[in-house]
Amino acid sequence: MESDRVSKDWRADCLLTIIMPVYNEKQTVVAAIEAVLATPHRKELIVVDDGSTDGTRELLAELDYLDYPGVRVLLHPENRGKGRAIRTGIEGAAGDIVMVQDADLEYDPNEYPTLLAPILAGKADVVFGSRFGGHGAHRVLYFWHYVGNRFLTLMSNVFTDLNLTDMETCYKVFKREVIQGLTLREDRFGFEPEVTARVARNKRLRIYEVPISYYGRTYEEGKKINWKDGFRAIWCILKYNLWG
Repeated sequence: MESDRVSKDWRADCLLTIIMPVYNEKQTVVAAIEAVLATPHRKELIVVDDGSTDGTRELLAELDYLDYPGVRVLLHPENRGKGRAIRTGIEGAAGDIVMVQDADLEYDPNEYPTLLAPILAGKADVVFGSRFGGHGAHRVLYFWHYVGNRFLTLMSNVFTDLNLTDMETCYKVFKREVIQGLTLREDRFGFEPEVTARVARNKRLRIYEVPISYYGRTYEEGKKINWKDGFRAIWCILKYNLWG
């Protein structure tokens, strides 16, 4: 009973850090911030603009000191990649739990309780949100993206010995000491296979996966990942699993 009381007290006091990397998302970033702030959690939101050129960073500069308490805006002087933006957020994170939230509204902050539950219950150190876990709404798009994601996940699993269904997911949640204890190097979308390889290497970490919804965008709507990032992901799977 004593352990249950400690767990409940920890949940009540827990601070959640949400890292939001942003690049040219003027049309969605405010709605994304509002959706995050509307969630019923004690939290800080670190928005990292990665050298946007469409007016996003000017908009964020205003939000930083207007009506958005609990939001910190960090500005990269030039575009350095999503992975580097996430690393900037990780360095400044103060929360007990750290998670990544894209600014494009493809992922729904209303699903935070599902993502946080395994950690708050004391069962997990890392949680992946799976778009292929058979739960919630999924926009029907790009068959070859689906094939590519499944291939990269399978390849990653071969080397990590994990049984993930969605290694490339944006929604990854970590205890702060776990993610800040990793040495991460990837600047672009290679962040996903690199961080997966590094957490898998620590056999003491308890890794969970939970189903999430996915509201994907088309390239016309602003989707940025492309086939070159797929080849980089293959290289990162090999590099960080075989050579560290």
